[in-house]
Amino acid sequence: MSIRRRHLAGKALLGIARETGLALKTVRKYARAEAFPARTPHGPGSSILDPYLSHLERRLAEGCENGLALWRELRGQAFPGGTRQLHRWLIERRTASAKTGPHVWRVKEAGEVRSPAAYSAAPALPTVPQLAWLFVQPAAALGAADAATTARVEQDREAAAVVRLARRFTALVRACGVAGRRDGRDPADPTVELDAWLADARACSAPAIATFATGLETDGAAVRAALTEPWSSGQAEGQINRIKLLKRQS
Repeated sequence: MSIRRRHLAGKALLGIARETGLALKTVRKYARAEAFPARTPHGPGSSILDPYLSHLERRLAEGCENGLALWRELRGQAFPGGTRQLHRWLIERRTASAKTGPHVWRVKEAGEVRSPAAYSAAPALPTVPQLAWLFVQPAAALGAADAATTARVEQDREAAAVVRLARRFTALVRACGVAGRRDGRDPADPTVELDAWLADARACSAPAIATFATGLETDGAAVRAALTEPWSSGQAEGQINRIKLLKRQS
C-alpha cells in the first residue's frame, strides 16, 4: 500500500514513517502529493575549475598527471581552491594508476610493469603502523610472512628506498644505545654515519623522509649528543609513565 493510501486510511504520518523507514518529511511530502513527485533533472553545475580547464587539458595532453604539480601551477594563476577538487577532476582522466594507490606496487623488476589487476588476488597489506614496525626491524629478524610482506612493498623503488633509510637510521640509534655500548658495539664516530644518512635522506624522493631529515638537522646538536653521550632519559620517561598510569587508575 502506498504512503498516500495509508494516510487516507487514517494512519498517522509518524506511524507510516516508522513502518517504511523513511524520514517524516519525506512521508509528509508523498502523502500530500496528488501524483508521484517527478525528479527534477540536474545537469552538471559550475565548478571553480572552469576558468582553468584549458590550462589543465593542455598540461594533461603534455603528459603531466601529477595532481600536486598541477595544483601548484593553478595557484600561480590565483586558483582559490585546494587539491581535493583537482584530484577529483584528474582521477577520471588519468591514463595510468597513481603510484601510491592501493594495491599498486607495480615495478617487480627493472623494465617490468604489472597492472593493478595482477594484484586483485593478493592478500591485503597490513596497516600503516604495522608496516612501519616491520620496516624498522632488521631483515634477519623477520619471519617468513613478514619478510614476504616487506619484499612485496619493496617492489616499488621509492618504498624500497624509504625502507632502507628507516633500517639504517634505526640501526644507528640502536648501536649507540646504552645496551650497545655495554656490548662493545658502540661505533667509533656515529656522527659520520649520521651525516651520510642525512645526505641520503635529503636526496630521497619521499617528502616525509626529507622533512624528517630537516627536523633532525634543526636539532642537530641534541641529536648528535644523543648518539655520542652515555646518558639516557629512559629512567625519567619510565617514572613519568608510572605517574600517568597511577593518575588514570585513580
